[in-house]
Amino acid sequence: MAFTYPERITHQAEPQQAISPCQMENNAFQHGETIVYKLYYNWNFVWLSAGEVTFRVKELNDQYHLSAHGQTYPSYEWFYKVSDKYDTYVDKKTLLPKVSIRDVSEGKYRLYDKITFDQKGLKASSLRGKSKDTAETTEYTLDGCMHDLLSIVYHIRNVDFNSLSNNTEIPIKIFIDKEIWPLKVKYLGKEKEVKIKGSGKYNTIKFSPEVVSGLVFKEGTKMTVWASDDKNKIPLMIESPVSVGSVKAVLKEYNGLRYDMEAHID
Repeated sequence: MAFTYPERITHQAEPQQAISPCQMENNAFQHGETIVYKLYYNWNFVWLSAGEVTFRVKELNDQYHLSAHGQTYPSYEWFYKVSDKYDTYVDKKTLLPKVSIRDVSEGKYRLYDKITFDQKGLKASSLRGKSKDTAETTEYTLDGCMHDLLSIVYHIRNVDFNSLSNNTEIPIKIFIDKEIWPLKVKYLGKEKEVKIKGSGKYNTIKFSPEVVSGLVFKEGTKMTVWASDDKNKIPLMIESPVSVGSVKAVLKEYNGLRYDMEAHID
C-alpha cells in the first residue's frame, strides 16, 4: 500500500480557492463507513492483482477514528510483501489529527511511528522506531493546522468542488517522517462515465495531489484520483506511475456510506 507526501517545489501562480486547512465541517462521511480497494501493480505491460486496503470510520465521542489497513495477497508476497496499518484520531470539529499511528512492514523495511499532535501549542511528540518496543520519543515544533496522510483524505472529501474552477490548487500542510511538507491538491474538473473495473461507470470529480520524488516516484510524477461526484465524494480509482511500472487502487466494495451512491450510473 503506497501513501505519498509532497515534494518541496515551487509552482507558478495558479487560481486558488480560499479553503481553510484549519477548519472543516464533516458533511461527507459517518460512523461505520467501510471502503475496500484492490491494489494493482503494472509490470512489463501486465497488471498484477497485488493486495487490498480497507478504510474505516469510527465515531468516538469528540473524535473520529480513521483507519487504513493494507496487505498484499499471499500470491504476490514472493515479489514484495506488505502489511501496513495507518490509524488517525481527528477532532470532530476541525478534522485535524490528534494522534497518528503508522505501523509499517514493507519487504525488509519496518517502522512504528506514533505522533501526538498539540495543534494549539504548535508541537508534536513522535514515538518512532523499527518497532513499538524499541521506539524513542522526539519533540518537534510545528506550523499551525497540521495534517497527516489520513486526515487529508477525509478533509478533501469535504471540499465543495462545485464552487471551484478547474486547476484550482488547495494547499494543505502535513507532518510526516520528522518534517513539515507543503501539499497542493489540484482540482482537474469533472469527468463523466468513468469505468471502474468490476463496479461499473460513475460520474467523477478528478484531482491530482503532489507526490514526493525519490526511490518510489520519479520527478514530475502525477498522481490522479477519481472520486464520486456526489455528496460522499469517495475515491473510486487512484493511479500513479512509479519508478518501475505503475500502481493503481480500484474500488472493490463499500458499506455504510452517509448518502446513497448517486454517482453510479450503471
